[in-house]
Amino acid sequence: MSDPAHTTAETERRSPGAGPGQRADRSWLAALGRLLVRRRVPVLLAVLLAVAAAVPVGGGVADRLSSGGFTDPAAESTQAETFLADRFGSGVPNLVLLARAPGPVDDPQAAAAGRELTRRLAGQRGVLSAASYWTVPRTSAPPLKARDARSALVVLRLGGDEDRVRATALELVPRFTGRQGVLRVSATGSAQVAVEAQEHSERDLFRAEAYAAPVIAVILIFVFGSAVAAGLPLLIGVFSILGTFVVLRVLSGLTLVSVFAINITTALGLGLAIDYSLFIVTRYREELARGLGTADAVAQSLRTAGRTVLFSALTVALSLSALLVFPLYFLRSFAYAGVAVVALAAFAAVVVLPAVLGVLGPRVDAWDVRRLFRRRTGRAAGKERAAGPGPAAGPGPAAGTGQGGFWSRLATAVMRRPVLSAAGVVTLLVLLGLPFARVSFGLVDDRVLPADAPAHRTAQFVREEFASRADSALSVVLPTVSGSGERQRVAAYATRLSGLPGVARVDTVTGSYAGGRPVAAGSAASAAFTSDGATWLSVVPSVEPYSSAGADLVKRVRADSAPGAVLVGGDAAVLNDTRDALSDRLPEAALIVGGTTVVLLFLFTGSLLIPVKAVVLNLLSLTATFGAMVYVFQEGHLRALVGDFTVTGLVDITMPVLMFCVAFGLSMDYEVFLLSRIKEVYAETGDNTQAVATGLERTGRLVSAAAALVAVVMIALGTSGITFLKLLGVGLALAVLLDATLVRGVLVPAVMRLAGRANWWAPPPLRRLHSRLGLTDE
Repeated sequence: MSDPAHTTAETERRSPGAGPGQRADRSWLAALGRLLVRRRVPVLLAVLLAVAAAVPVGGGVADRLSSGGFTDPAAESTQAETFLADRFGSGVPNLVLLARAPGPVDDPQAAAAGRELTRRLAGQRGVLSAASYWTVPRTSAPPLKARDARSALVVLRLGGDEDRVRATALELVPRFTGRQGVLRVSATGSAQVAVEAQEHSERDLFRAEAYAAPVIAVILIFVFGSAVAAGLPLLIGVFSILGTFVVLRVLSGLTLVSVFAINITTALGLGLAIDYSLFIVTRYREELARGLGTADAVAQSLRTAGRTVLFSALTVALSLSALLVFPLYFLRSFAYAGVAVVALAAFAAVVVLPAVLGVLGPRVDAWDVRRLFRRRTGRAAGKERAAGPGPAAGPGPAAGTGQGGFWSRLATAVMRRPVLSAAGVVTLLVLLGLPFARVSFGLVDDRVLPADAPAHRTAQFVREEFASRADSALSVVLPTVSGSGERQRVAAYATRLSGLPGVARVDTVTGSYAGGRPVAAGSAASAAFTSDGATWLSVVPSVEPYSSAGADLVKRVRADSAPGAVLVGGDAAVLNDTRDALSDRLPEAALIVGGTTVVLLFLFTGSLLIPVKAVVLNLLSLTATFGAMVYVFQEGHLRALVGDFTVTGLVDITMPVLMFCVAFGLSMDYEVFLLSRIKEVYAETGDNTQAVATGLERTGRLVSAAAALVAVVMIALGTSGITFLKLLGVGLALAVLLDATLVRGVLVPAVMRLAGRANWWAPPPLRRLHSRLGLTDE
């Protein structure tokens, strides 16, 4: 049998009039497809060499990434912590050791063991300061002793950037926990949380892959029908994920990159590889079913589906690039990873996949695992082959007119009552989004870890058994307090601060203050609160720092009249500053996402209304996701459906921003594929209603299958023990499923029916602009 790749001329002679083959000749994508089929062997050899080189380079990327990035490096709170570390060699503790004694911690043996433990820790490399119940003055020590008097705290400040702090904790904690004389020691604090979060993230990634792989394989085989075709998305996914690991490895040498970017790289890489492969392979099989040879089928597939894939990838990448405007490198890292994996997935879909199809030819349908089911049900093999994986894979009414299939019947029913249909779905989505009005924001702490994680268990014990929140103290730094009456001014300032609502006590060079009065005079130990004319006040709160009460406390402290310039740091201050950093840049990010979407969809369709409609409907599709964010993860409802996690009454403040950019991009992915088919039919018929019904019929099953596969990938991410990764995975899965069903199946047909021919209207100047710059098939 001759190779179909060499039957182009014969196929074009059989194509009537200006058929697909002739139109494809005028398209650069079609020309690329033909070239890739002709040069398929060297192209695939080059790809194999690139993958082989990427494995050792990208394989160890996790070890070079960072686990922080949740704060603004230019914020006042960050400046305060930097000043404390540089000038005082200290700051708010970032490593806390809980020491439990067999009896009272004041027993001689326990006290001796505690002092020895503190002394040894203070001498370790990377430790700026170490103090404990047994080494500070008794007037300050009681808050470091548990209510049962059998446990006490050792608080440490580790120096260096986030990576250095994590490395120091990774070295110290195994050596100084467990049995230490008569004491049993465990660790918590932000440094230890970072260590355990990275370890859990890496384990969760492997578990998610193990969970998702067999499920995805089964669905792919069911969708494609052929085991060979089902393997193509996995091939594209591996290429794009490995390539992104290499990109992240290179970027880690230039800037800080969050280790959690690996999780989104894997999820997005596999999800988009499935989407892009599914659309191109389905179109390729349609063209084969129409009688085209391999080279022509590949060319026609790239001219149509390939063009749409490139445009879709551009919209997704631009949505993710909006994360670059935020100063938190945690968010910026998702932009690095997301843009890279989208670009590589698109490259693989339009370069690697056509070369593979050139090798396979019609054998893309080999190993038809559905043959057994066809035999059992008595269906003819030819009927199943004509149906293919998509709704328009073969001839017949569904392919030609969009009539008769489930999706066309749904679109027709919706368009008979467009107002009622649209109003029903909009009302449902708005109701599902209402819980977001109750959102309360916080930052990452130990409770993002599973409840049985050592750092979480230890921190929970400290919260319950210790009266003090010393590890959550506000650091109030006075860089230039000097002159006569310095101590008196500091004492008066500390006295005022100690009387503010939400303050337990204030420790400073002049002593300790609580309730607006001195409770302990200054001592030799208090000299640690002064350095070269600078003064440090430790304001210990009586409220949860990640709460509205904590935010109010920061505002009150910053508003109080200080004896000189002041910098306020600490957990509650970090939350306030992070909220300000995100809210200040949110309009810019929204403009990037919405503006680029409108511009690109105009260039794609030539319409002014369709881009605006797409943005509005995408925002509506996210309402339920944002509502679930609060209803499930903040308030703790329906935990049995998503897996156990600790309910804190808070949502991590970075999650809505991250969710918006990623989910909006994925929603646009499906919008573009649907619009491409609607526009194609409208150009042929000029009938808006028929174009919508046919476009939905030709893409409905395809988009549903793609959405189901992406949802499986995201749900696998949602099995993570890290709460914000669980939230991200579950939220994105919900967003994708709602978008592919309610929005694409009901809202889009209803709105486009109401708009009628106005869908395709644009003012004359914009029509002329589109004719010059628009993205056409050629």
